[in-house]
Amino acid sequence: MSIERYPTPLPVPFSKAVRAGGFLFLSGVLAMDAQANIIEGGIQAQTRAVLERVALTLGECGARMSDVVRVTVWLADLGEFAAFNEEYAKHFAAALPARSTVQAELYKGARVEMEVQAWTG
Repeated sequence: MSIERYPTPLPVPFSKAVRAGGFLFLSGVLAMDAQANIIEGGIQAQTRAVLERVALTLGECGARMSDVVRVTVWLADLGEFAAFNEEYAKHFAAALPARSTVQAELYKGARVEMEVQAWTG
């Protein structure tokens, strides 16, 4: 089995994605701009930004949102769970992956972070 690493353009010590066999693992994705600042906006705006970045990274690695099999979600406030779900559902249509969601304090006041695994085999 081969392992392929996709470097991040950000100044951080991890890969933005790693392919191992038929699986593609994306590192945690935050709603960041090109300067690594958290974008302004509430949970829905940040969720949309995160999932757009996820889709972009998947595309760069030859995958699609429908290839996602698992998502781990961290929310800064579980009180925003319903608003998060409303935006999240728009990005997966009928191909909903398995998912876990927990509350955590996030980097620089982010509202949401997601880690994604996709099957590309």
